[in-house]
Amino acid sequence: MRERILIVEDNPFNLEMLCDWLMLQDYEIATATTIAAAISAMEKFQPDAVLLDIQLGAEDGLTLAEWARRSPLFRQIPVIAVTAHAMMTDRDRILEAGCNTYVSKPIEFQVLQEQLRKWLVISSVLKSAEQPVFVSPPKPSIKPFKEARDAK
Repeated sequence: MRERILIVEDNPFNLEMLCDWLMLQDYEIATATTIAAAISAMEKFQPDAVLLDIQLGAEDGLTLAEWARRSPLFRQIPVIAVTAHAMMTDRDRILEAGCNTYVSKPIEFQVLQEQLRKWLVISSVLKSAEQPVFVSPPKPSIKPFKEARDAK
């Protein structure tokens, strides 16, 4: 099954570039250009990860990361900020809002691929750890008392 990535980006050029690259990498994608559309897309699309522009016109994209971290359904989904804001104070604000990491614009696709792979693996491990593991009880290796006594 292909991994599902939600791209939250309001710049048409950046959105197209990310879509094209992710499709070439064989991801299934959905897009949103506003926080409201992103929340709706998360609920319908159930992404495995989110690529989030933190400056969505007048909206602060970090609002979506904060919402996802408060949501029991989405708190384990990796949120990767894709941003031109790469100063240390921006980095701290991005991570404090709930993003797992960030990739600076202009995007270096090798860096994005490394971060996406890393966080998809971590998320997969966390999801599997949340699932209860059922193990069949071992078959008894001790013979019933009567059988053991008769064997003497």
